Amino acid sequence: MYEELKERLEKAGTITIKPNVRPNVPNMGLENYGMVVFPGTNQMEPMACIEQNGKLRYLNGLDETAPEVKGIKDEEKRNAKIKEIRTIVKMLEFEKHYNELDIEDPQFWSKVQTYKPNNQEFWSTITLTCDNGTIHLDPANKTEDLLKVLAIEAGGFPCVAKSREDCESGIKARKWYLDRQIDSATNKASTSKIKNKALAVLTQISEEKPRKLFYIIKLISPNSMQIKNNTLPDVIYDMLDQHINGMANETNIKAASQQFMDYTKLDMKELKIRSMIKDATFYKFIILKGDGLLYMSPENVMVGRNPSEIYEFMINPANEDMLSVLKEKVEKIWGN
Repeated sequence: MYEELKERLEKAGTITIKPNVRPNVPNMGLENYGMVVFPGTNQMEPMACIEQNGKLRYLNGLDETAPEVKGIKDEEKRNAKIKEIRTIVKMLEFEKHYNELDIEDPQFWSKVQTYKPNNQEFWSTITLTCDNGTIHLDPANKTEDLLKVLAIEAGGFPCVAKSREDCESGIKARKWYLDRQIDSATNKASTSKIKNKALAVLTQISEEKPRKLFYIIKLISPNSMQIKNNTLPDVIYDMLDQHINGMANETNIKAASQQFMDYTKLDMKELKIRSMIKDATFYKFIILKGDGLLYMSPENVMVGRNPSEIYEFMINPANEDMLSVLKEKVEKIWGN
């Protein structure tokens, strides 16, 4: 089992920890210089732990009682994960103490000397230091690097995301991420495919339904109010081209391309209503009141709690008069 793990790590190619520099995300101006921390400084983080039954349990990726392991519903997969954890611990224990362990032994963990998840004396010494440079790891040959990779994947070092996608899509922005060469290559190919597909669709729609692009850029652009009916189609095309290529508000090319593709699947009516709702909110035709609900102003008609609810309200035949009012107001701003 360990040989299989080692082979898998070797096949993954170079494994590194990289700084996640996002030019359009403010970070005290450091983003303008391709940095995440000030020059000459670093951030050191100890391995995270949680208290359980009065004892500390470290998030080291080698805990078969961890929620992410116990939560695996497929019994076969769960047993395979437990077997993998015990195999790694067995290997580490033998390297450190020449301690021979049997992974099938019911008393396996009672015979482990160092790598128990609650061994504070050992795990509290494992730290991770990151700066503006790339940190190269060799988990296939270096025990400390293996422990760091396993801990990152288990959330043991919260400042480092387990992948770039996880880093950018997570609720809490993180400054570093774990990068595997094989994952990067696969993700790069996937990103290129969806970007190229999005650009092809952009060209097709620009030739067949240019008005559709008007509504799409309204929904995508944070400055949609600046786009009017007299905005040249070529300008809108260029704005969407920049968006798809990650050169606008969304710098993640894959996410930007997917967002564009998702909007192209909507029909013209839905795109128009949603874009009207967005601009109506900016121009205070729709306002948020103290009760947490959104109202048409000055009609004082409650239309929902969020854009999706407003859309459902507007397409309801019983509210056709409100849709007409909204359309008249917004189209006047657009230039009709």
